[in-house]
Amino acid sequence: METEMPGTYRYMGRSFSDTGGDSSGAFSDCNSDQSGEFSPSAAGGSGAALRLLVPFSAADYSDDDLRALIAELDSPAGTVESQRCAAMELRLLAKHSSENRLKIARAGAVRPLVALLSSPDPLLQEHGVTAILNLSLLDENKDLIAAAGAIKPLVRALRSVSSAARENAACALLRLSHSDALKTAIARSGAIPPLVSMLESGGPRAKKDAATALYALCSVKENKIRAVEAGIVRPLLEMMAETEGGMVDKAGCVLGKVAGEEVGRAAAVEEGGIPVLVEVVEVGTQRQKEIAAAALLEICEGSGASSGAGAYRALVVREGAIPPLVALSQSGTSRAKQKAEKLIDLLRQPRTAAGRMAED
Repeated sequence: METEMPGTYRYMGRSFSDTGGDSSGAFSDCNSDQSGEFSPSAAGGSGAALRLLVPFSAADYSDDDLRALIAELDSPAGTVESQRCAAMELRLLAKHSSENRLKIARAGAVRPLVALLSSPDPLLQEHGVTAILNLSLLDENKDLIAAAGAIKPLVRALRSVSSAARENAACALLRLSHSDALKTAIARSGAIPPLVSMLESGGPRAKKDAATALYALCSVKENKIRAVEAGIVRPLLEMMAETEGGMVDKAGCVLGKVAGEEVGRAAAVEEGGIPVLVEVVEVGTQRQKEIAAAALLEICEGSGASSGAGAYRALVVREGAIPPLVALSQSGTSRAKQKAEKLIDLLRQPRTAAGRMAED
């Protein structure tokens, strides 16, 4: 699988990480495409769908074959069942190789597939969303997909009745967020509130995909503020508190992002985040301890006396953070040691008046 951005972005159970080195192990999967799990009925009930269960090669399809499939998508005379079969065939073909993705896009499939994102038929919408996701795995297709108007219908698909469509829409938006301009456009189209809702009430796969998408979007300051306003901090802390839930790393990395803004730091403190983070530093895995220490450091560094950073540091000290941080500085990874030592130095600095008031 090809590399999609600086950093490691891969697919279907392979490495899938953000560009920053801070979280290279936290976002290790975004494998929502379940297109290898079809039965014939999934394509719309046609017995001809049996052939869709085998791998595809672009070499098996002439340009005329692809154009016929694409024409079926928006044919006025076509049935929902025939559209489902055509969309599913393109979805599967796009899944298997970069050559296929390029050939499908060049044949003109992007715009009719984008049109399917707004289909009232849940299964047809799911096939459209996932075909767009699979096409977006190729760098050359990303701007083409965005230019075809995919962002707004993908955002609407985050509220689809189909869980697979919701999850794959989150992954597709992640794939398209390869520039700050597109990250801003995605957020301004309303993506952040439904992604936060997926964190709150989605299943394990939905939470992972939403967290991964939010992590990418929150590299932009405006989007961090939008995420805090959408209520992201509480579900992140709840996931971090469930140390056996498998989401501590991802939630901690996203929390560290939003804590880079004062509104995020304040929300983390107000929602009781300091005890949660200190507990992770005490009892988490080495990776979890490192991520929690980094989030605490973001909260405590602040942006000056007016930010309340001194008060936050006093709360961290009162919560008993120094002993586990000292232990982490002695036995953690090199990066964990660096974060722990920097945080310890901050916590041992003389308290400001605001800090003394908070401690009292």
